[in-house]
Amino acid sequence: MAAVERLPAEFTTRAKRGEEEMRTFVMGIGLLLLGRLPLMASAQLSGQSVDSTNSTVFWVADFYRAILDYHPLVKQASLLNSEAQQEVLQARGAFDPKLFSAYDRKEFGNSLYYDKWQSGVSIPIRPAGIDLKMTYDRNRGEYVNPEDRVPETGLATLGIRVPIGQGLLIDARRNALRQAQLAVTLADADRLKLINKTLYEATKTYWEWYLAHQQFQLLQAGYQLAQTRFRAVQQRALLGDAAAIDTTEALITTQDRLVQLQQAEVNLNNARLRLSVFLWNSDEVSGQPKPVEIPPSVVPQSILVDHIPDDFLHNLLGRAIAQHPELLKLTTKGRQLALEERFQRSLLQPQLALNASLLSRTPQPGLGYDWTSYYSFRTDNHKIGVDLTFPLFLRKERGKLRQVQLKTQQLKLAQKQTLRDIENEVQTSWNELNALKSQISIQQQTVLNQRTLLQAEQQKFELGESSLFLVNSRESKLIELEIKLAELRTKHQKAVASLWYLAGTNPETQLP
Repeated sequence: MAAVERLPAEFTTRAKRGEEEMRTFVMGIGLLLLGRLPLMASAQLSGQSVDSTNSTVFWVADFYRAILDYHPLVKQASLLNSEAQQEVLQARGAFDPKLFSAYDRKEFGNSLYYDKWQSGVSIPIRPAGIDLKMTYDRNRGEYVNPEDRVPETGLATLGIRVPIGQGLLIDARRNALRQAQLAVTLADADRLKLINKTLYEATKTYWEWYLAHQQFQLLQAGYQLAQTRFRAVQQRALLGDAAAIDTTEALITTQDRLVQLQQAEVNLNNARLRLSVFLWNSDEVSGQPKPVEIPPSVVPQSILVDHIPDDFLHNLLGRAIAQHPELLKLTTKGRQLALEERFQRSLLQPQLALNASLLSRTPQPGLGYDWTSYYSFRTDNHKIGVDLTFPLFLRKERGKLRQVQLKTQQLKLAQKQTLRDIENEVQTSWNELNALKSQISIQQQTVLNQRTLLQAEQQKFELGESSLFLVNSRESKLIELEIKLAELRTKHQKAVASLWYLAGTNPETQLP
């Protein structure tokens, strides 16, 4: 009985209770040891929560929807497209009509040298690179340049500027606009990339929470079994039916599992906190995202390793080639470089522009416009000009063109390497997924075999042919194998998430 005296006072006090209470307790423990203990071990070491009826399952699909609806990074990703749209708006500003007005007056020595005023509007026409211009000139004074003299009521001009050489098919304004429009596609690719990365990190965190929850459940069930067995062995030792040293063996197992359970609880709480980082909701007043905490009563869903069809990899690779954000970005950059090369080639042409304007005297106040007048808009009243500029060596233009061509070659090489990397990474993830599926199947059989071995060891212990040490060892091994099975299932789900992410997609857009 020396070993019993070293037990905690709680159990010593229990041993001193009345004979009737002890007899009732021993009868209950006997029933437990004879028939119910193996069943209890099988149920509690299968990953089922003791308080599962009071728990709420947080499905991973709901988790994804919460992230897509409220997560700040996802909302930030949606702003990338809006920002690119503003770049397009700015580029369109180069084709906005412009009003202009200039006034210049000089008086000196009681003499009006000149009083000049010009106003008008210029209207760019985007498809052809043509500029329309309408002006009104009123020039007065004693020393006005003869070529600037206009009728008393002023001179109206309706003109056009047409690029004949450089700028006819593409110019800097149209190039900037098309570049900005392609930048919207780049922003969409960046948005998809950011969303995919966020969901990938969130998925890994979710299944780490699942693993921590499974470990806690299994260790909690193991601790409860060890605690129940300790009490039963203690009562049997008090009745002289078991060796006193067996109580020490049972107590050590209970204490060891209690330490493991406490650490598992810490890991579960930390995993829950890490998952809460991805959970947000919309504030009812401000509409801004606000963080959401996961209560302890919420648990993750269970894992079912579904069968994946053989053509899944082929379909996934096809989807990756067509929609992977990195490939979309490289393809769009290639289109931008092609547009830039076209523009740089146009700069090798001479800058030749034709300016033509029709002139007319403006009507006097109170009188209508006389289209039959000699000074009305007629072909005889016009101005014509031709502007020609052409660098002799074109070193700047040729250097810029060659630079764009080199960038295009680099981009094509990068596309080939990126495509190969994506295919290899997806294939590697697929191989790992298949290996994990096979390992899970083997581990499930191992768990079943270990559970059978534990039940047999318990039966031998009840018949006096085994020891408590062997029962505890078998039971600890079963818990260890159950935890390893949960780890393999977690790795499998992470591998699935990795497969989607490496293919440039996410769980919300998975293939059927």
